[in-house]
Amino acid sequence: MKKLMFAAIAVLLVLPVTAGADEDIHAQIESLKSGRQQDIHFHQDGKVVRGQRCATGELEANTKAALDAEIEQWQRFNEKADIQIPVVMHVIRDNNGNGNVTNTQAMNQLQVLNDAYAGTGFSFVGQALYRYDNTNAFNNCYNSNWENAIKSRLAVDPARTLNIYTCNPAGGILGWAYFPNSFPESNYLHGVVLLYSTVPGGTAAPYNLGDTGTHEVGHYLGLYHTFQGGCGGSGDQVADTPAEASPAYGCPVGRDTCASPGVDPIFNFMDYTDDACMDEFTQGQVDRMQAMVSLYKPSLGS
Repeated sequence: MKKLMFAAIAVLLVLPVTAGADEDIHAQIESLKSGRQQDIHFHQDGKVVRGQRCATGELEANTKAALDAEIEQWQRFNEKADIQIPVVMHVIRDNNGNGNVTNTQAMNQLQVLNDAYAGTGFSFVGQALYRYDNTNAFNNCYNSNWENAIKSRLAVDPARTLNIYTCNPAGGILGWAYFPNSFPESNYLHGVVLLYSTVPGGTAAPYNLGDTGTHEVGHYLGLYHTFQGGCGGSGDQVADTPAEASPAYGCPVGRDTCASPGVDPIFNFMDYTDDACMDEFTQGQVDRMQAMVSLYKPSLGS
């Protein structure tokens, strides 16, 4: 795969002191965020922070059912494609430059994605890296009004490009993304948002090896959490990820919380384990991502 270096560009980010959002968009964003409680501790800049592993929400049951029917139909008649995805990284810092992501860290994050998604048909190429200094945007990026204002101003060709934003979300949130079917493919809200210190070489140990990015890109490409639905129902809608009752933390080898076959998929990128524990997607997850992109983001990488 040809890998392109990020072209780093410094840009002045000017946003209103009170960022406003259209009421319909504001409501959409709020409905797609999870409202989960803080569930992890991590180290950041010499301090212990209580935070949230992932703020990506879940879809309503009727939406999931209709979506799964479309995926099943697609998978009957289609095969895996190779899709090379351009990546634009937006590094949002405070006015003093705190929260910076270096060029090396950005390239290492890209390499982590390529290593994690090897064999899935998806690969990632750096297109540009922008840096912006705006304290309000840096600290309020999880707020739906600010998120709307930031992405509407900064997103680059979201139908064809993966936009990754780094900032300092409130509540110690490590990251979030929206599913491909959440908005039309050209909508600027698509993309991945990461706590700046989760990139490789960041300070958010044990979540500083870049796999928060891997996890959130999984959502961006259509995957649910492995523990979704607990021990009952269809779980994450992927047949070859064993059911688990709840998220796994750390790296609890042999954990088995459901009576159904298979131990909990703690090594899966879509669980909540430490970065060092995560190292796999299943074939069923690959098939689902391929279907979701074909159905809802057909222009991605084109």
